[in-house]
Amino acid sequence: MTVQETPLEERFQFGENWRRFLSVLNDERIENAERAFVGVLGTDDLSGLSFLDIGSGSGLSSLVARRLGAKVRSFDFDPNSVGCTQELRRRYFPDDPDWVVTRGSVLDDSFMASLGTFDIVYAWGVLHHTGNMWKAIENAAARVAPGGRFFLAIYADRGRESRAWWHVKRTYVKLPRMLQPPFAMAAMLPYEAHNVLSAVRHRRPLDYLRLWTRYQDGRRGMSRWHDIEDWVGGFPYEYATVEAQQAFVEPRGFVTETVVQGKGIGCHEIVFRRLDPKP
Repeated sequence: MTVQETPLEERFQFGENWRRFLSVLNDERIENAERAFVGVLGTDDLSGLSFLDIGSGSGLSSLVARRLGAKVRSFDFDPNSVGCTQELRRRYFPDDPDWVVTRGSVLDDSFMASLGTFDIVYAWGVLHHTGNMWKAIENAAARVAPGGRFFLAIYADRGRESRAWWHVKRTYVKLPRMLQPPFAMAAMLPYEAHNVLSAVRHRRPLDYLRLWTRYQDGRRGMSRWHDIEDWVGGFPYEYATVEAQQAFVEPRGFVTETVVQGKGIGCHEIVFRRLDPKP
């Protein structure tokens, strides 16, 4: 059975954001992303392993996985994101048969089944944007080979605050394009004001300036403004507690390896390992 994705016109256009980001991507930012990525994986050698990048976005995670030696399969629902990933493959691994990039939906059962299984399934901050998060998690988990690992990052459930952000994000995607940037800044104004006051109070005003001059998250490589647009506009938007994720994934043949609790409304980061079937 195929579950319909939320139509593109009702979604934040992540691919457009990533396309702008590629114009400023350089070797230093790739190396920063690689260091952060290795920290998550716990290894700098993926030789001989297969890697499925679900919702590849800019293609940066796929690029790093390939640089570390993995055979990579990347896909995304957003055509611009697919184009970004293809562009990184063209720049750094042209005509490489061990890195395949396609368009597809994690909610499409037939497409997902056609992929086979992988040693590493990487769904980092994407499945909560599909419009059917639990179905997406189920289909992603099914692609993990016995003994393989499932890297999952899902927005934390903070109750009323998370529900409020759902309405903010839905409003953003319904606004005309010209009104979206000022709306995003207005939505983030309380958080930015807090950052400014904190920097001034600690007599470290340059700390706030560095938020805008340094790229925020090594794995993503986004600028501060791109990160704000990505956050405020990120709709569809779902969220879950760590316990809810474990209760859903573990009965499907997994054990939890590591958990990093999300700060505030950030993502809970969980690594599951699929159990080997009994002989």
